[in-house]
Amino acid sequence: MLYAGFMPAAPPPLPQPQENAGPPELLQLGTGTDEDEPCLRADAARNRARLLEAAERLVAEHGAGALTMEAVAAAACVGKGTVFRRFGDRTGLLAALLDHSERKFQAALLSGPPPLGPGAPPVERLRAFGCALLRRSIDELDLLLAGEPSAERRHTFPPRRFLRHHVALLLREAVPDADSELLSHTLMAYLDAALIHHLTRQCGLPAERVREGWLDLVARVTRTDTPDPGSVPPAVAPSA
Repeated sequence: MLYAGFMPAAPPPLPQPQENAGPPELLQLGTGTDEDEPCLRADAARNRARLLEAAERLVAEHGAGALTMEAVAAAACVGKGTVFRRFGDRTGLLAALLDHSERKFQAALLSGPPPLGPGAPPVERLRAFGCALLRRSIDELDLLLAGEPSAERRHTFPPRRFLRHHVALLLREAVPDADSELLSHTLMAYLDAALIHHLTRQCGLPAERVREGWLDLVARVTRTDTPDPGSVPPAVAPSA
């Protein structure tokens, strides 16, 4: 049995890194974009959302490497200058896309319907979390890899820190005698975008096998039975 007999009953939390870990998690601060402005900016916010939707379609169809300001302008039927005014450059556009995706996913965790959102038992929420993040990673793999932080920032990157903290909280409820802080890193490693790229694109594993592996991992860590894969509905990407 994992960790039986040598883990402390109430392990201390991991110390916070001493280096600058960046700004707070995304849902705790404004982006400084039009969507955070008062209602007189509603038209600008709608235009920005339209551009992001066009960019998302392009990434889904052609990959992040093919994303250009000109392509987004054409897909959204606006002038190229509009895209540059909204996002500055391609790097700003990619950052805005990642921020948009992270906010939708975080909102689903915090206030969406169960089992991904509140209201389900912690083990069910862990299963749903991994299935949803795997689905998102496969759907947006090129975008996530393009925005991958450097090695020294990988574990202090605010969105990833938020998700790991969410997993740690669920583990603390599901297996209170385990070291939820360290185990949360283990579970998040399985959901890493670079690993998903390796498994699905380089090794050719079907997404369903990766998903079943997540359900098996959660069962072993939480000391619960592995559910029949057909009994766990495939998680869908959070809606816009």
